[in-house]
Parts: sequence; structure tokens; C-alpha cells
Amino acid sequence: MDALPIDKLVRSFFELPLEFLPPNIYLCGRFLKQVSLLEHNTMEIIALQGHLKEGSGKEGAKKIRRNNQIPAVLYKSGGGEATQFALNASDIRHLVYTSKFKMAEIAINGATHKCIVKDIQFHPVTDAVLHLDFLELVPGIKFKATVPLRFVGQAPGVKAGGKFIPRMRQINILTTPEKAVDEVVADISEMELGSTIRVRDIKPIEGVEITNTSAVPVASIEIPRALKGK
Repeated sequence: MDALPIDKLVRSFFELPLEFLPPNIYLCGRFLKQVSLLEHNTMEIIALQGHLKEGSGKEGAKKIRRNNQIPAVLYKSGGGEATQFALNASDIRHLVYTSKFKMAEIAINGATHKCIVKDIQFHPVTDAVLHLDFLELVPGIKFKATVPLRFVGQAPGVKAGGKFIPRMRQINILTTPEKAVDEVVADISEMELGSTIRVRDIKPIEGVEITNTSAVPVASIEIPRALKGK
């Protein structure tokens, strides 16, 4: 039987339980899906299997790592008791080693938790992941996140010989799970030689608040020395 398009299967990040999705979108023990959260925007979501943590403290964490797993904590939006668990080290690569902003669905003890990564602890020498903190998302409740900033358009100042200098690569947002975006876009198509665009110049996105200071420079067009004397 042919698989149905994902956009017909998934109407909202929070509406469709994991078990109702077709098996053809499971890959290597991990579940990947594209969910339309905003028009023209897709959020990649990685599903992971969590294992309740046995033991506590440094010895418990060492035991988990010896089994090729990563100790983790799931915190709840708005407070509440945190859940300590472990993840298979091989399953988190696409969530951690990426420049993209992604969400996760973590199955723990029969329940599925939709969340984002809040903090990662790396080994100081090997860069191996030592610990992960997740924040569980609640429909309608705002959360803070840092997402990539992408520049679009062709700047007249670059065509005139200027050098485009990006001042920011990421930007901070405040939003709800329903309105979440995986990036923010800044248009540079009106930038002339010597001009600068700032946070306040970024086109607003419905349901998404940019929390960086509005006067902070985002990008500029540098005038080359050869052109300054003209």
C-alpha cells in the first residue's frame, strides 16, 4: 500500500500520537518526520527511546556511559518534578551535531514527551556528549529557544563591490510549540554600501517574539579601502 503524504498524516505537532504514524518513516530505530508548524516552514522532529535511569550520582552516570548511553534530565515547562533517564549515544547524533534547530519526541516508560534540548555537556577533550538537559513543551505555553539566522536576497552594496559581514548567526526567540520555527530570516536585498541592518529590521513572524536587543547589528556591508577614496 502506498504511503500517504506526511502533510495529510500530520496536521499539527501536538495532534497525532507517535503510534499512529506509518512504519515507512521509521529509520534505524529513530523516527524522523516533518511537521508543518507555520506556512512555508517545517520543523524536523527526532523521536528517541528513553530508558529510566537506575542509580544516581557520578557512579550511576559512569555506568550509563559504559553502556554507550547518555544520562539526561527532562524538565517540565512551568516547573514540576524532573525525570532522569538515559538515551542511546548513537541516537542523539542528528539532534546534537547539527546547526539546525530541532525538536524531539522522547518515549519514556510508555509516555511520549515533546521537548527541546536546553543544555549539552561535552567532554573537554573528545567533545563526546556527557549529559543532556531537555525542556518538555506544553501546548500554548511559551518557551525560549535559540535558532539559526539565515540571510536571503542580494544586497546592492555587494554588487557595488562591498563585503557582506554577518554579525549574528543565531537569534533568540520566545514562542509556543504551535508557532515554533526552525530559523529566522533576515532580508538583505536593500542593503547599500556602508549600511547595517539590526534586529529591529527583521520582518516579524506571527506568534514569534525576538528577544535580542532591537538595536543589535545583524549584518553590515563593509566598504573596501579601494572604494573609500572614490
